[in-house]
Amino acid sequence: MNAIEANFDGLVGPTHNYSGLSFGNIASQSHRTQASNPRQAALQGLDKMKALSDLGLMQGVLAPQERPDIFTLRRLGFTGSDATVLFQAAQHAPRILAACCSASSMWTANAATVSPSADTLDARIHFTPANLTNKFHRAIEHETTARILRATFPDEHYFRHHAPLPGVEHFGDEGAANHTRFCETYGERGVELFVFGRFAFESDRPAPSRYPARHTFEASQAIARKHQLSSNHVIFAQQNPDVIDQGVFHNDVIAVGNRDLLFCHQQAFIDQEGIKSSLARAMQGQMRFIEVPSEAVSVEDAVRSYLFNSQLISLPNGNTLLVIPEECRQTPAVWRYLQRLVANGEGIDELMVFDLKQSMRNGGGPACLRLRVVLNEKEQSAVNPQTLMCDALYAQLTFWVNKHYRDRLEERDLADPNLLLESRQALDELTQLLDLGSIYPFQR
Repeated sequence: MNAIEANFDGLVGPTHNYSGLSFGNIASQSHRTQASNPRQAALQGLDKMKALSDLGLMQGVLAPQERPDIFTLRRLGFTGSDATVLFQAAQHAPRILAACCSASSMWTANAATVSPSADTLDARIHFTPANLTNKFHRAIEHETTARILRATFPDEHYFRHHAPLPGVEHFGDEGAANHTRFCETYGERGVELFVFGRFAFESDRPAPSRYPARHTFEASQAIARKHQLSSNHVIFAQQNPDVIDQGVFHNDVIAVGNRDLLFCHQQAFIDQEGIKSSLARAMQGQMRFIEVPSEAVSVEDAVRSYLFNSQLISLPNGNTLLVIPEECRQTPAVWRYLQRLVANGEGIDELMVFDLKQSMRNGGGPACLRLRVVLNEKEQSAVNPQTLMCDALYAQLTFWVNKHYRDRLEERDLADPNLLLESRQALDELTQLLDLGSIYPFQR
């Protein structure tokens, strides 16, 4: 059956700020204390969505979370009115308040792992929200993420929604940021590559020493079982611990794949040659690799530029497009490499550069902002149509952002009760724009 790959981007939330919450993410840590611009961040994301939609690609929008998260703050013992809860948290636990105000759900590559119906035993698309246990500010997302996914993909005849894995470090799951699917055409059975950072139950196996390996082998195995995938079409690969310790906190910071092409750094995986051989066998020889050598692009430059945190896209005209952040153009070694790659016709035909600086300063590039979902024709018609990008929705969301979002936010502003009221009003209007129903626990 004919199928396409759709991108569902996370809409940046009204509390987008730089609190430096993500240990192991160099950009997040290095920009802590700077003022953010939530309005600009959301508009930059919308511009990318609209541009890809204009290319003839199916582009969707995933709503942000309610922040500040008063419900979680109350669970942690803060009491009184909402304004009092914010005041108490700011006085006694400012880092917890910052975590409960994070807009990190904008990076929907971490929202869930998705397996297409062509790969699953029951011929439905399977979604498992990521538990994101390694970071508190992200571990509080999955309940609302699940509601958003159900409201976006509501028809149980086509979509199966699973509960997250147990929220313990042994089953740390970072979602699609560590998952890539390969195929000849989107509608046929593919090969799913699950990437992990460490073994949870085998302490003698390789692991990073400086930064945490957030995703476990055991989590990847569990997702493959839940999604009813054939073992002949699943490959597990371990990230290189050395590159994790250089700031490669997810696989999508060092590798990206699409259809029969894997674009990665030569230091991406343990036993990289073995992984390539396994992929080639599983794909019956229909597999291509672009492996970037260290002498051309160092790991440091790859992390600085987010070269691999890019979107590798098949265009309707058959060309392969690489969507990259402006930082790639500003990193000389990376830009030289890309220019040579395209000129030589080595598998990538076109480049598209976006200014995503607001997201990049928090450690999220083009790939972080999107969740890929393969949909056949019937499944496309079952998606909530109000979430699909078009000229009208782009205009509505642009007006909505300009109406509700601040153009400057510092960490000290997170305790402002007006920010909570502004966020709730904005999200209440958004649920109507996107026809999502009651997904936010405003009064819980």
